[in-house]
Parts: sequence; structure tokens; C-alpha cells
Amino acid sequence: MKSVKKQNLPHKTCLVCQKPFAWRKKWEKVWEEVKYCSDKCRMNKK
Repeated sequence: MKSVKKQNLPHKTCLVCQKPFAWRKKWEKVWEEVKYCSDKCRMNKK
């Protein structure tokens, strides 16, 4: 198993709260489409 240190993971900035968030295993196949750091931000995207 290949391990990657947390600081080496890809990061993005949330479009709603403008805070940086890191890649997660559950987003592995859809990372290009992830725009929000959480469900709360996704629901408040206005």
C-alpha cells in the first residue's frame, strides 16, 4: 500500500466558504468535479 503524507495531498478552495480542503479517499474518482468542502456548503451555494 502506498502511503501519502497529508501535506502532500491535493488541495482546493471551497467556492462558498473560501477555506482550503484536502483530497479525500471518497472523492478519488470525482476529484475534478468536487467544488465544496462539505454538504453544508453545497446546500448554501447561493
